[in-house]
Amino acid sequence: MAEVKPMFREVLPKQGQLSVEDITTMVLCKPKLLPLKSLTMEKLEKMQQAAQETIRQQEMTKKDQQQMTR
Repeated sequence: MAEVKPMFREVLPKQGQLSVEDITTMVLCKPKLLPLKSLTMEKLEKMQQAAQETIRQQEMTKKDQQQMTR
């Protein structure tokens, strides 16, 4: 395997002064409000309600058909 040589070589000063400025400050950002219910939970509830409504409609049509045949 060929060895990959870096394009830049690291150089550290032998004399002089090395200074690093790293001042930590607080950064204020806009608060993020989380919903009480997750989107997935809301989708599942909507699917369940739609399924229950479909079952109710099927039961109603079944009852109507049974009443008509009597």
